[in-house]
Amino acid sequence: MEPLVPDYTSITFPAAPADRPYVIVNMVSSADGRVTVEGTERGLGSARDQRLMRELRVHADVTLNGAGTLRASGTSSRLGDPLLEDLRERRGLPRMPIASVLSRSGDLPLDRLFFTARDFDAIVYLSDAAPPERLRAVEATGRRVALLPAGDEMPAMLRHMRHELSAGLLLVEGGPKINGELFDLDAVDEFFLTLGGVIVNGNVLKPPVERDRPPSIATLTQLELVSAIPNGETNEVYLRYRVRR
Repeated sequence: MEPLVPDYTSITFPAAPADRPYVIVNMVSSADGRVTVEGTERGLGSARDQRLMRELRVHADVTLNGAGTLRASGTSSRLGDPLLEDLRERRGLPRMPIASVLSRSGDLPLDRLFFTARDFDAIVYLSDAAPPERLRAVEATGRRVALLPAGDEMPAMLRHMRHELSAGLLLVEGGPKINGELFDLDAVDEFFLTLGGVIVNGNVLKPPVERDRPPSIATLTQLELVSAIPNGETNEVYLRYRVRR
């Protein structure tokens, strides 16, 4: 029997709000709630999970990673399959989304593919509190830089994406801190989570969402389960939630 797997290319999303893109977060986690092993997500998800991430990119105008994720794993907005790129083109989209990274310090690995590749567009969102020499170094890579007001980086970034990039859908691919900031802003609309069939058993908790404020029953984010598809071949469960408002 063929394993049950979702087809994320065929799903649809609502229109974006006026002041920000429609925001979806995609993460992979171990069964005990960890999203990294030895500092990276590698080993937690299967090739099928990677495929689903790229299928979500079919819908995205922009993909976003935090600086920590870029340093640990690298990032791009590539789809890895010309058929997926063709599908985007048939829908009137560029062959790849715009890749983006958010950094407050400007301490970024400028030799990574994100900066050196030219087959996809990319933009660096940088706090205006970052040292000027780091700003100049990032600009020297040829990537676009959007300066954000210190203390208001995340809301300003979302406004820039919506109004300057005309982004209707933002796909956030981690890490946990950037996910937490977006949830704290009530700016996440959907949460996709692949639950992997592994136990990390580490003593340092690294959950899919890290929030600065202490948790409380009153501030729990309520989710509506849209789909839950088990894959007996990979021992994964593919979860799709919508944030309840």
